[in-house]
Amino acid sequence: MKNIAVLGSTGSIGTQTLEVIQDNPDRFHAYVLTAQTNADLLIAQSLKFKPAYAIICDEQKYPLVKQALAHTAVKVLCGHQAICEVVTEKHIDMVLTAMVGFAGLEPTIAAIKAGKDIALANKETLVVAGELVTQLAKQHNVKILPVDSEHSAIFQCLAGEEHNPIEKIILTASGGPFRGKGLDYLSTVTREAALKHPNWVMGAKITIDSASLMNKGLEVIEAKWLFNLNVNKIEVIVHPQSIIHSMVQFIDGSIKAQMGLPDMKLPIQYALTYPHRVRNDFKRFSFTDHPTLSFEKPDKQSFRNLALAFEALEKGGNMPCIINAANEIAVAGFLKDEVGFLAMSDIIEQCMTGITFVQNPSLDDYLNTDKETRILAQNLIKHNAAIKA
Repeated sequence: MKNIAVLGSTGSIGTQTLEVIQDNPDRFHAYVLTAQTNADLLIAQSLKFKPAYAIICDEQKYPLVKQALAHTAVKVLCGHQAICEVVTEKHIDMVLTAMVGFAGLEPTIAAIKAGKDIALANKETLVVAGELVTQLAKQHNVKILPVDSEHSAIFQCLAGEEHNPIEKIILTASGGPFRGKGLDYLSTVTREAALKHPNWVMGAKITIDSASLMNKGLEVIEAKWLFNLNVNKIEVIVHPQSIIHSMVQFIDGSIKAQMGLPDMKLPIQYALTYPHRVRNDFKRFSFTDHPTLSFEKPDKQSFRNLALAFEALEKGGNMPCIINAANEIAVAGFLKDEVGFLAMSDIIEQCMTGITFVQNPSLDDYLNTDKETRILAQNLIKHNAAIKA
């Protein structure tokens, strides 16, 4: 029986993780559940799964959660710092980090320092501080098990291949809802259109990232740290059907691919049960139902975010932290109709040139970079709004 801390239990990955836990009650117990603001769902999950801890980050929602769970044995806590402290609890075996954005960094670091294995769904942790996090994981003998479907695919393809050199990895991208569209079309897209992903059901932020290809850019940076690769060994290819989740090409030219229907529960289950595979009733892929699989190059001119992510990875230092923070603010602005779809790339690029570059950042440097970038990005959005007005 593994005790799992599910950070971000009310989001898309968190809720699907709880489905996997529910399907395997003899293997897993949801020991910690956390939410940012969704108090109602956190309460419902806590009543159902009976965790040792339920943590709500929104202070205004704390009394509601506290009162609703008062008759249970669940300890209700509040705030980001509470998460950082609870993940070190001795009874926890694994921490699944599904919190959105930069907020996942400090709890992940705290869990690693406490010797907890990490099931990583929060790609921003490695985007922002990949070198620091991977060094800490090695120092504390902690496994980082990828939950993203693409990185899980690479991880599965590398099983048993530890001593065989990689020529390159190939990350697949669906292309999102605007695949094949040019700049004229993208200049007019709406929030509603961008939230309609063709293959995956995800949270709003990651869905917009997928539409802009920033999600793939962040995955490129994450892959560099997960698999210890130079940027020239990472390729992105658009695969609209999302059946092949990613591939590895070895030095003899052989390519291994991991395939399956788009279902996040499979990589979640693999991370939780690794190194074993466990039977499930997930829908199976049939080649006869998908007789055609297609591939094409990504359009880095129309979807500049992917090019900016490669540029940030090549630059190194705190540059990936800058693009992550700028993107989080830009996406939030787009979701509020404060900024256009293409303007998100403009904001990110301006932050890349406007924030002080640090070649060898410490954790404090990352925290300061994130804060300064968010302020600059917010000001850029306000400035653009003022010009339009």
